[in-house]
Amino acid sequence: MSSSSSSVEEKIRTLPPDLKEEAEHYIDELVKRSKKRTSTQFLCVAEGSLEELGSHYSSVDLQHKANE
Repeated sequence: MSSSSSSVEEKIRTLPPDLKEEAEHYIDELVKRSKKRTSTQFLCVAEGSLEELGSHYSSVDLQHKANE
């Protein structure tokens, strides 16, 4: 373990029981947030599926087609 984590553990040990529980809940929330950050990547399964149309239509042509 790194020195900073042992420092945190030592600080938690010095807390009274009610604050230890509060610190544990706070740490649990931080862990949840960090998992959400890493697991929320945008995935587009349609990306590139219309690539072959680029040689036949311009973006302006496609906009006009969409408005029809």
